[in-house]
Amino acid sequence: MIRIDQIKTGTDTEDIYGYLRKSVAKKLRIKEDFAFEIVKHSLDARKKPELYNVYSVDVKVDNELSVLKRSGCKQARIVSKKEYVWPEGRAGEYRPVIIGMGPAGLFCGYMLSLAGCRPIICDRGDRVDLRQKDVESFWVKGTLDPESNVQFGEGGAGTFSDGKLNTLVNDKFGRNELVLKIFVENGAPQEILYESKPHIGTDILSIVVANMRNRMIGLGAEFRYRCRLDDISSSSTHITAFFDNGESLDTDALVLAIGHSARDTFKMLYDKGIPMSVKDFAVGLRVLHPRELIDSAQYGVQNLDKGLGAANYKLAYTSGSGRGVYSFCMCPGGYVVNASSIAGQTAVNGMSYSKRDGVMSNSGIIVSVGVKDYGSDDALAGMRFQSELEKKAYSLGKGNIPVQTYLDYINADKTVSGISCDGFKGDIHMTDMSGLLPEGLRKSFIEGMGAFDKTIPGFAGKEAILAGIESRTSSPVRIHRGTDGRSEYGFIYPCGEGAGYAGGITSAAMDGIYIAEEIWKRHLI
Repeated sequence: MIRIDQIKTGTDTEDIYGYLRKSVAKKLRIKEDFAFEIVKHSLDARKKPELYNVYSVDVKVDNELSVLKRSGCKQARIVSKKEYVWPEGRAGEYRPVIIGMGPAGLFCGYMLSLAGCRPIICDRGDRVDLRQKDVESFWVKGTLDPESNVQFGEGGAGTFSDGKLNTLVNDKFGRNELVLKIFVENGAPQEILYESKPHIGTDILSIVVANMRNRMIGLGAEFRYRCRLDDISSSSTHITAFFDNGESLDTDALVLAIGHSARDTFKMLYDKGIPMSVKDFAVGLRVLHPRELIDSAQYGVQNLDKGLGAANYKLAYTSGSGRGVYSFCMCPGGYVVNASSIAGQTAVNGMSYSKRDGVMSNSGIIVSVGVKDYGSDDALAGMRFQSELEKKAYSLGKGNIPVQTYLDYINADKTVSGISCDGFKGDIHMTDMSGLLPEGLRKSFIEGMGAFDKTIPGFAGKEAILAGIESRTSSPVRIHRGTDGRSEYGFIYPCGEGAGYAGGITSAAMDGIYIAEEIWKRHLI
């Protein structure tokens, strides 16, 4: 396979495949009767207002080495793709039981279903279509279902996000590509296979999740909803999971893909003596801007009418105190959503639909925190730190999302201006949020905002709006596991973001695949 990188086209090129075919033929000095596929696409805006689409393509030809040498093309090289290989093994005596239907749990179940293991997949929340109704009811009426909400239910927390599928995980085994292929097989657009920053949006992701579930059921998997894991008991041969509905299940492979917000489950596991430790994460505020402000800064005002879609950004800064300040879960043309899952506590997140056509763009601007901020180093200290911040946010917002303009936030007079903004899912309450973050975090946040304003003019200006609190950036705990994926507490497999081994949809799905492999390999004859 010959890969050619850095093939540039204008943003107004209509027949992309035709252009690429001609370009490849010219670069390799061959006729146009070859097969090729796009493997990467990105937008180069470094020299705006001049913008370019940049492609990498893989070309299939005979005698590729001689073709490459004869062409003299410096952008071309021979590559071999890492194909995913399912390990050797066999099904165990018991059916695997998976707790959690986020990407980690779903992909673990998907692979085990393909292998014929007939897993049982449980979640405290509801099926994705019914869960959507629970979430909409919360946003419109303020009625929180503590079991089925933005955090809990089929699809996991990522279902009500931007559906971003990019990851920084170094993929040595082909799991990343496999995750994207499975998404496409179940209804995601083909473009996610090569876009540099793939996303599918919450509307398409919910369809994909339902299709994956139906495929698994057809392979013998079983899905159980509205059943919260409340207790466990282990013997020499198996582990028993006890649920809040009075049911129990025996298994020799209990996958804990519980997500980053299952605080009651974390505590139960801690009380049971499951080895775990406190983990660093980050907290901050959601920052909203008019989409046009971000698009103008990223594309150039001359390109706003060219149909390029809502612009993305990724920002990072180290404050004078040494804390990392960075953008998180950037949602172009999206919404800030009330992502609460506990009565009397408020947390926010960002969400975009597939078209990303909202009038506002937002991201979390978050600040790193650790044991020095928690006041303790026990395993649940970070969880308690999150909880206290969310209680404060609930109080400030009087049960709704607390909101303030950025200029009011840094104003010594602590004024609270009104806003008119179509950028929220859930009711808002204008309030003084200057005391929401601990003072050291607040200073780092303001310092970072000032630095980001130099990159994106107006980022810390009069049009910036803050919402709080962004506290569910990642799990506050790590549930320990060995090189075989297992906990010291027999038959438990900690998995995904909630267990502290992933950060985002794709990396969680990849970890789910890894755990499925380990369960399968353990029964190798």
